[in-house]
Amino acid sequence: MLDTQTLPVDKEIDARGSFCPGPLMELIRGMKTLPIGGTLAVLSSDPGSLKDIPAWIAKAGHELLATEPHELYTRFVARKTR
Repeated sequence: MLDTQTLPVDKEIDARGSFCPGPLMELIRGMKTLPIGGTLAVLSSDPGSLKDIPAWIAKAGHELLATEPHELYTRFVARKTR
């Protein structure tokens, strides 16, 4: 995983407070708007995202750059690869 403190993010989506599958759907919509090589961060307070988001990123063939746990949410950073 990269140091995301210095990694530029093209788009950040705040899905905190949204329940499954909300954060995942926001991630999918966000990825569709990015060019290949673009980076997206999603903030999620839903515990199911810890499993669902990394699984979808891998299945879709994108790259998970970071999973950053915070006190009340997790920040996922991914790069669009295709």
